[in-house]
Amino acid sequence: MTDAERDIFLRSQPICRVATVGPSGHPHTSALWFVWDGTALWLNSTERSRRWSDLTRDPRISVIVDDGGTDFLRLRGVELQGRAEVVGEVPRKGEPVDELTVPERLFGDKYAGGAFRYDGRHGWLRVLPDTVVSWDFGKLRQPTT
Repeated sequence: MTDAERDIFLRSQPICRVATVGPSGHPHTSALWFVWDGTALWLNSTERSRRWSDLTRDPRISVIVDDGGTDFLRLRGVELQGRAEVVGEVPRKGEPVDELTVPERLFGDKYAGGAFRYDGRHGWLRVLPDTVVSWDFGKLRQPTT
């Protein structure tokens, strides 16, 4: 995917799959809602989840966003690898944090009818990817020039 195609794709997809490293060194994978701001992937995670405890102990993360169903030539996706960092208070109760203005607006628009809601159980994780890999098997149909 081009950068523009990747950005459109990441903004349109509802769910990502987050892989973390557990205390035993084994991977843990979970599905989660997310937003993409064009530079960072933002995860709004419960602070009592295994994902949260894994990432606060070892911030290495891999995230996959994909779609396509059963038709091979419709498969497409993006994998982002990097480190997750906590942004804002934990749990998030709404204290003003400039860095969270955009992700909370994007999250509210995408999942909550335009208004982000604080529940006192979630916190924000920002993933600034070191590596981004994308695929779009639909492009295999296109002739090469």
